[in-house]
Amino acid sequence: MANFNRVILVGNLTRDPELRYTPSGAPVCSFDLAVNRSYTTQAGERRDEVCYITIVSWGKQAETCKEYLKKGRAALIEGRLTQRSWETPEGQKRSKHEVVADRVQFLGGRRGGEEEAAPAPAEDEPPF
Repeated sequence: MANFNRVILVGNLTRDPELRYTPSGAPVCSFDLAVNRSYTTQAGERRDEVCYITIVSWGKQAETCKEYLKKGRAALIEGRLTQRSWETPEGQKRSKHEVVADRVQFLGGRRGGEEEAAPAPAEDEPPF
């Protein structure tokens, strides 16, 4: 049986992107995306829910995300779902699901009336 792992999200950044570099010098950028969903209950009541997702991008795309994305900006993310596990200094095991971005497209215009920035270039698999 074939497997398929593809995620497409549209939402708004909840914080400014954070750019770091691996010990080998590879750029990695992470930010959180809020994806909203509105629905109506069986009783006719309107409800909203928000899903917060951590996005990780690598390489030139990571540097472009840091340069052009800011808190509140809308973005379309295409990528794959991954799970990361680690142990805290207290010895507790933790894990987190994240989306590794293959493509990041900036939505909406830049603040100040300037034209929209070009989409960040897609990158190959992250170097880990």
